[in-house]
Amino acid sequence: MRNFDLVVIGAGPGGYVAAIRAAQLGLSVACVEERATLGGTCLNVGCIPSKALLSSSEHWAEVKHLAAHGISVGEAGFDLGAMMARKDKVVGDLTKGIAHLFKKNGVEWLNGRGTIPAAGQVRVGDEVVGAKNILIATGSDPAGLPGVSVDEEVILTSTGALALGRVPEHLVVIGAGVIGLELGEVWARLGAKVTVVEYLDRILPGADGEIAKTAQRLLQRQGLAFQLGRKVASVTREGARAAVTVERRDNGAVETIDADAVLVAIGRRPRTAGLGLDALGVALDGRGFIAVDGQFRTSVAGIYAIGDVVPGPMLAHKAEEDGIAAVEGIAGHAHAAPDYGLVPGVVYTAPEIASLGATEEALKEAGRPHVVGRFQFIANGRARAMGATDGLVKVLGCAESGRILGAHILGRNAGELIQELVLAMATGATLAQVAASSHAHPGMGEAVKEACLAALGKPLHA
Repeated sequence: MRNFDLVVIGAGPGGYVAAIRAAQLGLSVACVEERATLGGTCLNVGCIPSKALLSSSEHWAEVKHLAAHGISVGEAGFDLGAMMARKDKVVGDLTKGIAHLFKKNGVEWLNGRGTIPAAGQVRVGDEVVGAKNILIATGSDPAGLPGVSVDEEVILTSTGALALGRVPEHLVVIGAGVIGLELGEVWARLGAKVTVVEYLDRILPGADGEIAKTAQRLLQRQGLAFQLGRKVASVTREGARAAVTVERRDNGAVETIDADAVLVAIGRRPRTAGLGLDALGVALDGRGFIAVDGQFRTSVAGIYAIGDVVPGPMLAHKAEEDGIAAVEGIAGHAHAAPDYGLVPGVVYTAPEIASLGATEEALKEAGRPHVVGRFQFIANGRARAMGATDGLVKVLGCAESGRILGAHILGRNAGELIQELVLAMATGATLAQVAASSHAHPGMGEAVKEACLAALGKPLHA
């Protein structure tokens, strides 16, 4: 039997980063991955391919507005096959990059499905290897709707929606969360009629309400239609089409929506089945996540878990932070558990939607005294010059200390702009300190400064 200091099960963002970091710390490491390529869901059929298609479709959408910049392109068209090929190349290049990093750092890739027959052992195919420590990083799967059979041809998860061979005439998206909005926008830009059905009476559950409402209005302007407050009663495939039956939650009225593609995007669930956790006695919480302590130790000695299989935001960058903290602890290095309140979330629609920390609704519900600062991009010089005036920056601060409690940005490059506020919150910087720091002019970042000034009652350009 071959033996390793650490065997990581899963080579997604959490698993492969943990494996590399552990090897850098001097541990002998193997990483188990059943896919033919590394990178997990995120890189193969999630974050990266979706962003590639978002980028390609955004370029196509921008063609229609180039006249405002004095640019004439004549008759334009797009090639869906070429878009998909570009997406596949982006994915392929990055997966090869991870394989190179494994070789560079001495991480051994064990290709196959991993199970844990006993503490200290991992089975991969016909081989059992010894593991002083085991790290479960198996990620998550799309959550399903009861009674709905996904075929990835007409009734889709995100995997199928990233590989359609033609633009659907009518795409029904079930779920107004991150995945539903991003992929809905891709296909709407390329010419599909898109209807988003959501059980709640708002989009983006958990996001700041003001930001979500504004984002919905902007997405509607781009052609997405929303049916909110609807319960999906059934989804039935009829040949090459599907019928989606929905029930209004307010009055019980029933409607059937005809579509030639249906995307089920109601969230994700931890992938823990088949690992052998029950027999080992690894404890799960009430929602099916693996229970861990602050050092990512499970209830069984020597077995750890990170990422989407443990509680917390189901985000790739959260999984990376989990993985680094876990393996540094295993290697005997002190490492504080990640603060999930400092993990930003980004929706890569246009405009982007970035969120961090508390929402205004949460602060009001908690009765916490706070101040609010807003700055609209329409008043920002750089946004005006680029024609990117949709959206705003919103900051929330403690009324007593001035420390930043939350930040929410709707606008061009919001996912990059939020990072200044991530650092501010992580270091305990105040609204006044951010406002006092110099921001390059003209820059979108000036809107962050102005929002902080507004929260202090000292706006300059609003």
